[in-house]
Parts: sequence; structure tokens; C-alpha cells
Amino acid sequence: MKKMKYVLVTGGVVSGLGKGVTASSIGVVLKACGLRVTSIKIDPYLNTDAGTMSPLEHGEVFVLDDGGEVDLDLGNYERFMDIKLTRDNNITTGKIYQSVIDKERRGDYLGKTVQVVPHITDAIQDWIERVAQVPVDGKSGPADVCVIELGGTIDIESMPFIEALSQFSCRVGSGNFCLIHVSLVPVLNVVGEQKTKPTQHSVRGLRGLGLTPDILACRSTSVLDETVKEKLSQFCHVPEENIVTLYDVPNIWHIPLLLRDQKAHESILKKLNLLSVAQEPNLDEWTSRAEICDMLSDDPVRIALVGKYTGLPDAYLSIVKALLHAAIARHKKLIVDWVPATELEDITAKENPDAYRAAWNTLKGADGILVPGGFGDRGVQGKILAAKYARENRIPYLGICLGMQIAVIEIARSVLGLRDANSTEFDLDTKNPCCIFMPEGSTTHMGGTMRLGSRRTYFQVRDCTSAKLYGNRSFIDERHRHRYEVNPDMVARLEHAGLSFTGKDETGRRMEIVELLNHPYFIGAQFHPEYKSRPGKPSALFLGLIAAACGELESLLQGCRSKENGTVSMKQHVYQNGYDSKLAAISSECSKIYSSSNSNRYCNGNGVLL
Repeated sequence: MKKMKYVLVTGGVVSGLGKGVTASSIGVVLKACGLRVTSIKIDPYLNTDAGTMSPLEHGEVFVLDDGGEVDLDLGNYERFMDIKLTRDNNITTGKIYQSVIDKERRGDYLGKTVQVVPHITDAIQDWIERVAQVPVDGKSGPADVCVIELGGTIDIESMPFIEALSQFSCRVGSGNFCLIHVSLVPVLNVVGEQKTKPTQHSVRGLRGLGLTPDILACRSTSVLDETVKEKLSQFCHVPEENIVTLYDVPNIWHIPLLLRDQKAHESILKKLNLLSVAQEPNLDEWTSRAEICDMLSDDPVRIALVGKYTGLPDAYLSIVKALLHAAIARHKKLIVDWVPATELEDITAKENPDAYRAAWNTLKGADGILVPGGFGDRGVQGKILAAKYARENRIPYLGICLGMQIAVIEIARSVLGLRDANSTEFDLDTKNPCCIFMPEGSTTHMGGTMRLGSRRTYFQVRDCTSAKLYGNRSFIDERHRHRYEVNPDMVARLEHAGLSFTGKDETGRRMEIVELLNHPYFIGAQFHPEYKSRPGKPSALFLGLIAAACGELESLLQGCRSKENGTVSMKQHVYQNGYDSKLAAISSECSKIYSSSNSNRYCNGNGVLL
């Protein structure tokens, strides 16, 4: 077993500095140096995973191929480094304590008193060493470097991990361990200068716990002054050349470039004794992508995201990233208009007419509409109205998970005339259950009981839009996270209404993709295509949405390779099942109402969506 090198990323002063993006960017730069990289995220909360946590608490729940429900930062790692992680790459306090208690119950500790030190700390170290050896890049054998991010700040929650990592640095040896501390250097408007005291205190606390930073990554609005770097070096005992500034940039694809330009990779490689085996980082693709993103300002595409948690953009982080990847691929500037689903509902028109008008004006001003996944009945009626508006006015629509189920419910109500059509998630006693609880689901436990992870979808129709977008493959593998599904007993009636279920699972009874004929772009997917979208490798369905919203879908589809395998055409499929003419949607022109877009943690002051 070859000697693994470890890079630990910690955070200080405040949370939300962007440690995940920093850790991901470090991985990108090291990969650009010719090294193989894996990654681990440590979350010091008692939950065994992120599956039962509200997006308002912790941002989105990211799903891996193996069905692991993990922290959103693992999504950053996968997108930036183009790797496939496992559930074990996310360590939580709950997982560690559960594993230790299970061992104690089995008698593995031979009657010893089980304590935080050494049992919990040893379990953490053993977990890290074991997972670091698992390849995540599709190649055989372990990686060269494992990047570890310790979530949160240095506080009481993370104490067992701090002690374990302090011991771990000695366990693996100084030449195999590099600590990068991400800290804040604020600028007080009153005095107008960069203040180092918060970082000094953070580093002092970290050193008091047995961890000494090798590199300081300072978050600031602008480049650090040389006098500030000198001061930080003197008081934090870090060489000036090992202090880098992560200042605000137009988009996060600049972060790996900032690290490279400030020679951060050289400091890491020197600490890990890898200078002799590494090459100069080649980041031409990242440079090109960052520059393209900066230049796209004259040709915007507006996507209305109709959701439940629109007050916290991190709740839909992978959705936004997938939209961005697709927009960049089509050389369009992405503008996401956040539409709270509840504000589209009639009750809001009575209670808050201004919010109601604003929500509908935003929806009507969009070039495309996206309804993402979610749980619970709040905002469901608003999402149904959004799907109906997209269908009737021929606006490109993409429904993901619940968004697909919403589209099915809307068709059943509006076209089939089943006014009480619903999902049993929202109305257990509905006489027309369009969506039902999956037979294998649990009614007593929430965590890890859904249909999770990578599952296969087989195309039923070869010349449908979704099949063409996926390159006319016979099947695809996408990640799932749901416990309700389209009722197979209602499929025939729904197809009679004009829907075409163009993708199904291997049994043929689980609906995976639905499309609407005679519509510019109306697709629903039971899976979550956003989880596998990558910079430079956009998700097919998101690419289709962006292209349709720009009026470029036909040119995109012409570039997709066509194959014949004897499958019936989509038009034949729909008409054979009784196409209903009521689905010929009425065309209408949408007014273009431009609104401000959101920004994220690495953003300049110009409202640039990252």
C-alpha cells in the first residue's frame, strides 16, 4: 500500500467562507499537476447523513451513485474534480459514534471502557485511512493525495475531529500532511483597512489544539496588502509565500486560477515532498471557461425556478450549477429568477396581492420554467399552476422528481377533467391517485428509505427529444431520490391524454421520463439529472431546456447522432394510445421582464450569478 498524502482544509472566524469550493479548487490544481486526487468531507453533526435535514438548515442534500445522501460540498468535489465519491467519503459525528457503539455491543473492545480518546479518535483516523485508499476516478489503485475538509469552524462540535486529526498528522508523518486554514480578513468600512485580528485569534486557537497551519487561505474582498501579509506571517507563524488571497471574483471557476497564480500548489507540493513527481499545472480549460463566463453579458437566458426553498439558493445548488453548465455550453448568460411557489397561489392573491403579481410577472417573463424536486404539500398548487402555464403557453418546461409528478397531476386535472387528481403524498384519500407511495418504501423511518442512487432508465421511444439529447442511447444511468412515483395503473389514461412516458425502468412499470407532444420542450424526469452535471459536461436535459429557451433546440438536436433500432416513433406511440387534441397548447407571447439575479459566496458586487 503506497503512502498517501493528505491535505486538510479547516475554517475559522465564521462559517460560509467557501471551504468546500477552496478544497475542490485545491483538488483541481493538484490534478492539473498530474496527481490523482480523492476527497473526504467531515461534518461534525450527530446526523448519520444529510438525508433527513431540511434544505433550509444545511442547503441541498446531494446524492451519490451508491445512494449516499451527503453534504452539498461533495457535489462541489464531484463537479470540480470530475470524480465519483461514495457515502463513506462523508464522515459525520453520528456515523463515527454509531460505528464505535456497534463495536462495543459486539464486544470488540474486550471489556475496556469506551472513551472519546482513544476509541472515537482512532475510529476517525481508521475511517480516513480506509476511505482514502478507495479510487474515485475510475482508475485502479489508490489516489496520490486525499483532500479532507473539516466542516464548520473550530468549536465544541468539532473537538473529537480536531484531536483525531492532530494525532493523525503525527501518525502519517509531517511530510505526508499539509494543513490549509481558510480564514476571514474583513475590511471595516469605518477605518477602511484589512483587519488581521480575527485570523490571528483563529490560528492561535487552532495551534492550541495541536494543529499548526502550513498555508493560510485568506478570504477578502480584495487582494491582501503586503503589510497585511507580513503581519499575518509574523503573528500566525506562516511564511509569507504560504499566504494566499481568495478575493471576490466574477465566478468560482477563477478560484483554481487564483491558487495557481499565487503558487499555492508549489507550497502544497513542497510540504508533501511531491515537487519531483508533479508537473506544472495545466489549467487552460478552466481559464477558457472562466473567461467565457465573464464575457457572456449581452445574450441572457432567463429561467424561472419555481420552488419551496427559494429564500436559500444553496437549497437548489446542483440545479443552479447544472443550469450554468448548460448555459455556458450554449454561450448564454444565465439569469435565474427565483419564484416562491406559494406566491403563485390564489390565497396569496388575497393576502399579499403585490407578492402575487410580482411572482406571476417573473414567471411570465421567463424563457424557460423549471420545477425541482421537493417534499411536503406547501407550494404544490403553485407548482401545478406553473406547469399549466408552461404547457398552455408553450414555454419550455423541465420538471425534476416532484416537478415531473406535478406535470402529470396537472394534465390529469386539466385535460382528463379529474379535478381531484393528486399524489397520495398530499391527499391520501384521492380517488384519482396519479402518484403513489412506492411499495418498497418505509412508513416508519425517514432516513435512507427512499429509492436512492444510480438506477437505469430504458428509452421506450427512439425519436423522442430526451433520447436524442442523450445521444440516442438505449439506456441511461441517473441518480434518484424519491419515495413516490407515477401510478402505473393510471399510465394508460395519461397516455390517452397525450403524455408519452418515453423512459421506464427495467420492469416497465416505473415511469422515469415523460414528454408532451406538440410542445417546444416539456419534459419531466423522475431522477435528478443535476447530480451528474459537470463543467464542460452539462446534463442532457438541462442542455435541452436552455437550448429550447433560446430557440436553439432544433440546432442542438441536429448535432445529436441518430440511430435506428426498430423502436416505434414518438408520434406513433402517442397516437396509438389515443392522442387528445385538447393538448394542442395555445401560443402566446410572453413579456420579457428582467429582474435581478442571485449571487453566491464567491461573487463580486455586480450581481453575477455563479
